Amino acid sequence: MEVERRAATPIAGAIAGILFAVLFGVSATLMTTTMSSLSQDTGAWLETGAGRFKFALELLPFAGLFFLWFIAVARERLGRFEDQFFSTIFLGSGLLFLAMMFAAAASAGALVAAYAHDPTGFAASSGYFYARQVIAQIFGIYALKMAAIFLISQATLWVRTGVMPRWMAVLTYALALVLLFIFTQSPWIILVFPAWVLMVSVYILVMRLGGERPGARDHAPQPHDG
Repeated sequence: MEVERRAATPIAGAIAGILFAVLFGVSATLMTTTMSSLSQDTGAWLETGAGRFKFALELLPFAGLFFLWFIAVARERLGRFEDQFFSTIFLGSGLLFLAMMFAAAASAGALVAAYAHDPTGFAASSGYFYARQVIAQIFGIYALKMAAIFLISQATLWVRTGVMPRWMAVLTYALALVLLFIFTQSPWIILVFPAWVLMVSVYILVMRLGGERPGARDHAPQPHDG
């Protein structure tokens, strides 16, 4: 019975990763298509798209919960080969990404609430410009960098332990470098991260449903010292 529960944990975590990718992707897409571009924003979208925007914000807390579950199953897959140094970076960057996601969502929610309170004057105020810049900075710079560190640490753990195929580790490194060094105002770049989570989650789910033994990772090479 204990073995069955341990075998079911990665499956549930993989499903959680898929749900995170879907919810976060839908939320980010709705917000991006609702808000005007940062350079041309006059606040007019708040009058016509506030309902859709608030719905997108309501999805994010659930996406965050599923992301925590995904982190847990990613660590569980490493098992006794988990490297404390890289696992700490992996866990810390994941939690920071989640915190920044919530901070940006809270700022966006405050933006909508402030407009509802003063629809005629707020969109033209410096407070509106400040809030838009904060949201753009968190999502477009800081959250992206934490996502990149999350990917790098995870790929490094995969290489050191062999619990995931090498091609996936190489692809993860490549995506991490894109997120780490890209400088763009486009909000669409954030979708690279949920797409990666979706890829990893689907792979784990397919492997487990296809009969991968829960203890298969025990045959992985030992991590190097240091």
